[in-house]
Amino acid sequence: MSVSKGVINFYNHYLSQNYAGLGSAVQNMPKESPLAMALQILVPFLLAGFGTVSAGMVLDIVQHWEAFQYITEIFILVPALLGLKGNLEMTLASRLSTAVNVGKMDSPIEKWNLIIGNLALKQVQATVVGFLAAVAAVVLGWIPEGKFQMSHAVLLCSSSVATAFIASLLQGIIMVGVIVGSKKTGINPDNVATPIAASFGDLITLAILAWISQGLYKCLDSYPYVSSLVCAFFMCLTPLWIVISSKHPASRTLLYSGWEPVITAMVISSIGGLILDKTVSDPNLAGIVVYTPVINGIGGNLVAIQSSRISTHLHFHCAPGEVPDEAKGCYYPCRTFCGTGANHRSAQVLFLLVIPGHLIFLYTIHLMKSGHTTLTPIFMSVYLAAAMLQVLLLLCIADWMVHSMWRSGKDPDSFSIPYLTALGDLLGTALLALSFHFLWLIGDQDSDVGD
Repeated sequence: MSVSKGVINFYNHYLSQNYAGLGSAVQNMPKESPLAMALQILVPFLLAGFGTVSAGMVLDIVQHWEAFQYITEIFILVPALLGLKGNLEMTLASRLSTAVNVGKMDSPIEKWNLIIGNLALKQVQATVVGFLAAVAAVVLGWIPEGKFQMSHAVLLCSSSVATAFIASLLQGIIMVGVIVGSKKTGINPDNVATPIAASFGDLITLAILAWISQGLYKCLDSYPYVSSLVCAFFMCLTPLWIVISSKHPASRTLLYSGWEPVITAMVISSIGGLILDKTVSDPNLAGIVVYTPVINGIGGNLVAIQSSRISTHLHFHCAPGEVPDEAKGCYYPCRTFCGTGANHRSAQVLFLLVIPGHLIFLYTIHLMKSGHTTLTPIFMSVYLAAAMLQVLLLLCIADWMVHSMWRSGKDPDSFSIPYLTALGDLLGTALLALSFHFLWLIGDQDSDVGD
């Protein structure tokens, strides 16, 4: 999207002030071999994958709860709320990773100013995005069905806002600990922060959403006002977080101009949620639920690492608005994997992790489901093809998007990851739905479908 000249100039000034003097720091930028990079990425990648597997298992269970059965719009909320880790947690991780690498967190005072300001900003964004996600779920659920129930709409808003607020606060605290710990142990936070942000993010968010939704649903008949009170309580905390975040320069900038990516990403994820809602309603395709958080989460994790690495490289080597020679001119996909740029090796490493990673997660699901999911050769081939296509597209889009944002004066640490993880949700859900439709047409189905 285009931005006004004033916004571009404002960001140029902001970036030049916050990342001035990097020339002397370039020699301190971590030098990594592909093997060292892969080893650093592998453990958090697997942790994040097992987190998404756990989330898929939880979603497979809670889809049978009363709240999910009678208020199916909750399924539309799922990708949008799980996507908050991309909109907020991974964006925070990327910003703080860059700050660590360029020396902006060496001073204790500056470090805590960055942390407090960013956490307060994240709570504001979580509350607002949670509310808007509920509105989107109500609208997207109402349009095709033509039915509207105020009590259900209020429950969706309360569940969404409360889940977004609580999950964001918990994950933000964990994220800060990871960044500070990475700095002390000498690990490049760009490699570990974003996947660790997602390690338990999906599981925490989904568990909170299910628990709150079910609790509020049981209160609908006896205490219908509870949902309204819960929503009002968390919304009333928003001014406090605004005041705190506005006192810190780094977060003040994004408080006024950082809404475009998180809101747009929420809308994109909600469309993916609508696809999930319609797919789950088909009993022949019910097995898709357990895999949706996995394919979406893994794709988002991998592209977030790449985006964070490209952004850090740009902060080190380029002035705002300028891009390296290899990124000039028209974009072509081969540049991402075979070019002369600094990040094509990381793209190769990340893409090579797709098949072994998903095989581990598929087998884990198979073991935990005790035969519920049939891992036939056809199913695995179709699933892996969808996962590889998703990550391939995301890595190419990330290469183009991050450089384009930097060229236009936007900080990709704050703008790119929300878009990329939301696109990961949409692509993952859509490709998975197509895969399950294809498998159903050829007769390769989940063994318990229809039971």
